[in-house]
Amino acid sequence: QVQLVESGGGLVQAGGSLRLSCARSGLTFTMGWFRQAPGKDRELVAGIIWSGTNTYYTDSVKGRFIISRDNAKKTLWLQMNSLKPEDTAVYYCAASTLPGVRIRMTVGDYDTWGQGTQVTVSS
Repeated sequence: QVQLVESGGGLVQAGGSLRLSCARSGLTFTMGWFRQAPGKDRELVAGIIWSGTNTYYTDSVKGRFIISRDNAKKTLWLQMNSLKPEDTAVYYCAASTLPGVRIRMTVGDYDTWGQGTQVTVSS
């Protein structure tokens, strides 16, 4: 069974940067970073296919966040720059163990989840 373990969250001032990491065991295909703020639905922030050649970003993070993966190291990252208070949320690493070459867009498309890591951006 695949397991995901996130790290790298924390408290940062607006304009600062954080890098989230997700270490995985086992084989995964499409992976993504979701976030969930209090009282809001969990949303896909960024996604990446197995080869890393296709990525997706939600509009609010385009140009600020970068998703990447190293399959040899079994690690997924999310580099977050120019952070804003509205980026405050619990961030989750997610993976699909179903083969595929497209970005999976919804919560239900992912079958494996990490425990979540808190990101807090102060103004």
